[in-house]
Amino acid sequence: MSSILTLNAGSSSIKFSVYAAGTAPQQMAVGQVENLGAADARLTLRWQDRTTTAEIGPADHDGGVQAILSALAPVLDGADLAGVGHRIVHGGLRFGAPEVLSPQVLEELSALEPYAPLHQPHNLAGVRAAMAAFPHVVQVGCFDTAFHHGRTFLNDAYALPRRYYDQGVRRYGFHGLSYDYIAGELAHLDPVAARGRTVVAHLGNGASMCAMLDGKSVDTTMGFTALDGLPMGTRCGQIDPGVLLYLMDHDGMDSAGLTSLLYKECGLLGLSGLSNDMRTLERAGTESADSAIAYFAHHIRRELGALTAVLGGIDTLVFTGGIGQYSPATRAAACKDMGWMGISIDPDANAANAAVISDGAVTVRVMTTDEELVIARAVNAKL
Repeated sequence: MSSILTLNAGSSSIKFSVYAAGTAPQQMAVGQVENLGAADARLTLRWQDRTTTAEIGPADHDGGVQAILSALAPVLDGADLAGVGHRIVHGGLRFGAPEVLSPQVLEELSALEPYAPLHQPHNLAGVRAAMAAFPHVVQVGCFDTAFHHGRTFLNDAYALPRRYYDQGVRRYGFHGLSYDYIAGELAHLDPVAARGRTVVAHLGNGASMCAMLDGKSVDTTMGFTALDGLPMGTRCGQIDPGVLLYLMDHDGMDSAGLTSLLYKECGLLGLSGLSNDMRTLERAGTESADSAIAYFAHHIRRELGALTAVLGGIDTLVFTGGIGQYSPATRAAACKDMGWMGISIDPDANAANAAVISDGAVTVRVMTTDEELVIARAVNAKL
């Protein structure tokens, strides 16, 4: 039996899966390393109807990958590993489709690390660890930016001198693997709606929204890096560039200090002073936690209005990602008083995390995304 391994490294976690290769890859095992960068990182593996969890202590992304490869030894024993697929956040201007990874391609992708400093180095560390563990197995990169390729100048450019756009300073957009999956699933669930005007809210520790027309990206909230748009777990989201100039001049911050602040100390964590985890904030019930949640929902509403304007209306709204799928309170707050644009949700359906939670003209769906399956399909196509 041939199998495919997928590695999906996020800012504080690594998801992984093993699939049986074939026209329609079938998942055999799945797991996740959580709390990377903290003292209590842990690995969860679901295989053969059993779920096991192991504490791996303080670990970075390199340590997380090594723990995954060790945990998967019995799963892969006797199997012919045909390929390894990797989520890579940034593909730049060149990589608009899955790519077989070679030393030359890795060199090109390493040059993009300043574009995604919180993710790209960890993505590529996973690639190198997998190459070392499986040197004769095809490795395929799947890019979060690829889904947004082909948008217009108006949707991609910043109002900087044109030379910066020409050298690659533009709005790339991210979470493309998730949006790719949602677009495909929506086409199965409701082909008519899939051809219409859809806004997808991918809400998790990283969060963004995407306006789609006929299943293709028209506009999205993230830009040159994964910092822009919505506030996130530890990232600031949209910010006046003048604030950064002020911090440089007034507080003497350099690029390293700003990078740490904007990627690791802001968002829900910075606003609440408590946690970047929405579950913790919802349980806390403190003024600072509640205000952080309200701020998050307010910005979802604001971006929803903007993306709807870009589309000239909205037919379907999809919530996905950890918060989007499992936080009825966030969904309710994001959709509150949106009846003027046809968005209204049924409280009981919302509380039950039902597949369809709307009772207005716009269909509001809650969907589980599956970035790993998108990666497995891409690897399978390269075999």
